[in-house]
Amino acid sequence: MGCAWLPATPISTAQYRASDTSRKHPNPKPSPKQRSPRAARVLAITVQPQCNTVVGMHSWPKPEIATLDITIPPLRLYDSADQRIKEVETDQQPVGVYVCGITPYDSTHLGHAATYLSFDLAIRHLLAAGHQVHYVQNITDVDDPLFERAERDGVDWRELGTSQIDLFRSDMEALSVIPPQDYIGAMESVDEVVRMVQQLLDAGAAYITEGEYADIYASIQATDHFGYESNYDRATMETFFAERGGDPERPGKRDPLDALIWRAAREGEPSWDAPFGAGRPGWHVECSAIATNRLGRHFAIQGGGADLKFPHHEFSAAHAEAALGCPRMAGHYAHAGMIALDGVKMSKSLGNLVFVSKLTAAGHDPAAIRLGVFAGHYRADRDWSDSVLEEAEHRLALWRAACVKAESEQAAVALCQQVAQALADDLNTPRALELIDAWARTTLGVDSSEVFDQHNATSVGGSDLSVAGNKVVACVDALLGIKL
Repeated sequence: MGCAWLPATPISTAQYRASDTSRKHPNPKPSPKQRSPRAARVLAITVQPQCNTVVGMHSWPKPEIATLDITIPPLRLYDSADQRIKEVETDQQPVGVYVCGITPYDSTHLGHAATYLSFDLAIRHLLAAGHQVHYVQNITDVDDPLFERAERDGVDWRELGTSQIDLFRSDMEALSVIPPQDYIGAMESVDEVVRMVQQLLDAGAAYITEGEYADIYASIQATDHFGYESNYDRATMETFFAERGGDPERPGKRDPLDALIWRAAREGEPSWDAPFGAGRPGWHVECSAIATNRLGRHFAIQGGGADLKFPHHEFSAAHAEAALGCPRMAGHYAHAGMIALDGVKMSKSLGNLVFVSKLTAAGHDPAAIRLGVFAGHYRADRDWSDSVLEEAEHRLALWRAACVKAESEQAAVALCQQVAQALADDLNTPRALELIDAWARTTLGVDSSEVFDQHNATSVGGSDLSVAGNKVVACVDALLGIKL
């Protein structure tokens, strides 16, 4: 392919605050193409891979992050592979963090948001501790669900993807989520995937199927420790593989669990040229290539929702390890729990999704949305309801009122240290929120029975706060991403 990759520059907290807004390299508008006869307007195109890994998509503007003058304990997270809470690796700077991004065929719902808010906390903690962080996130902008939604709606799949990515950006900005330095679409990284597929073929870790379509699959026998990331048994793997986009019954595969890494070109589908035949990337190998090309063969954290533990994260790790000869891709495989609405899991098929954009359009404070999500632990499956949001709004009002009245600098410093300790312990947000609640009620001289009206407590920005009030505002901003 003849393309050299240039790494992005990592940032520290000080550089982060001083830097300007995110890169302004919007996706180019799709050029006019001959429409296929499919109602989906899914275009049959052949594209030469290009060297697009340096620029990438633009993400979203960076929120301001307050400076803290307290000691930040080392971050400890639960690792799904080792099945225990352990300290995040920070010996290699910058600390590499990769979080799997969206497939852009639907708006950002709270299930999406909860995942990115969880890892936003981890990144904030690392930055507050003085570490440099290199954060990478992908966008799966070439995938069957996107094509299927475009067909249903009668739109071009690229136009649909662009519109949903734009909405995702605006939702993340509203929620004060720290953007990735590298925000990379699958279409931008095809050249990287082609190289990794070729490496897997050369290593004997992948094979080309016979038949009408010469699809390429990665063998689960390619690494000696396949299954270490999820710790699932074979039966569980087969169940989840079939339910989550796998094709266990595809003729020509050597093992039902072998994963597609290159889908040979089909009429009506986009494709890219490659030495082993035109086609498009498989889902799992996209993340393998994007992550390791920017963070190296081994990095600190691979994160995502709990539903990505298998097959996606298991295969992403296996592909990278087989192609690059590394024993373990990530030091931590971290997973956020699912969000339900009134006790029922949010699902597109059930039509019970709660969208961030609709909540903010209805006038709900993004800080309250963050608080509502943080009321439960990030690894737990949580429930969302109107009462959760209402409680979060009351809590926000309580905190704001307390910051205006705060006088004891000693109590404020002690609180900030305790909050940092709670978050260092596997992002224990319920404990952190309880600590701030207790401080606020003590500061105001009220008990837990008094409910604060969110409509009577506006943002404290611009208020003439005491040193104590400013310290708490800075702590809540820097560590929880909540603007008081």
